[in-house]
Amino acid sequence: MTEEKKVEVSIVIPAYNEEESLHKLFDELWPVVENLGRSFEVIFINDGSRDATLSILRGFCEKRRAVRVIDLGANFGQHMAIMAGFDYARGEKIVTLDADLQNPPEEIPKLLKEMDEGHDVVGTYRVGRRDPIFRRAASKCVNKITNRIAKLHIQDYGCMLRGYDRRIIDIINESKETTTFIPALAQKFAVNPIEIPVAHRERELGESKYGLFQLIRLNFDLMTSFSLVPLQLVTMAGMLLSALSFLFLLYMFVRRLLLGVGTWQSFIEQAFEAAQFIVSGITLFALGIIGEYIGRIYREVSRRPRYAVRKVYEYEGNGE
Repeated sequence: MTEEKKVEVSIVIPAYNEEESLHKLFDELWPVVENLGRSFEVIFINDGSRDATLSILRGFCEKRRAVRVIDLGANFGQHMAIMAGFDYARGEKIVTLDADLQNPPEEIPKLLKEMDEGHDVVGTYRVGRRDPIFRRAASKCVNKITNRIAKLHIQDYGCMLRGYDRRIIDIINESKETTTFIPALAQKFAVNPIEIPVAHRERELGESKYGLFQLIRLNFDLMTSFSLVPLQLVTMAGMLLSALSFLFLLYMFVRRLLLGVGTWQSFIEQAFEAAQFIVSGITLFALGIIGEYIGRIYREVSRRPRYAVRKVYEYEGNGE
């Protein structure tokens, strides 16, 4: 956090190619934060956008004293962009919000109310989700699997409208992981977390930046960041495969010896083919899981910066 005058609330909003939704977002957000009755700041992070996102954000900054824009030098991803916002946030309470308007800014006071009551992390889960059926079903499945693997209790990993106490943000900032999942990381450090329902709207402007491949990558990062269970599952699968292979060979042997079914040559060929097929599948799966962990180790030992800031834009005295 920069050594500047603190405020009560920081709103941190990452944006990547969101030129279509930003004006509407600002029009909805500003009345909300002005009516909070608290000192506040709004921090936009331009995550390497290739459209007019940066110029629009700079326009907000020129008009409003409480707006700052962090321009990243490339696209580092949503979570690293939020990390950049955390590093620059001065608030005692920090709220993260997506720029796509699927979670309305009107929900922000609900999060702050819970934080005023002593909750250091306020998570949210979307009610009445307007996403496609496939995406909702996949999200529920991933939430359940991830909670079991990572031993967490988060109902909705995909909702980024969340509130964090300054203590939690300071701990997150001290963590130097180059790949992480912020809601899960905060949950690990929380003393008195809570989850509340929030409204969800259909995306009206722009398009989602999370396709199927990006969602799979994100969930691999989530699971490998907080648990060794995937590696342990591979080990147990190998043990189970060995036991099944032995039982199958025993069955084939007894079948040939007692019943005289088939020839010894066919017995050996069938046993070899079955074992080879199963072992190949398990081996490829194991290599993939191990590769994920090795990739994480590589990124961590490389010690590269989590993000690179090109410039920070602030109010220069020509607006309100």
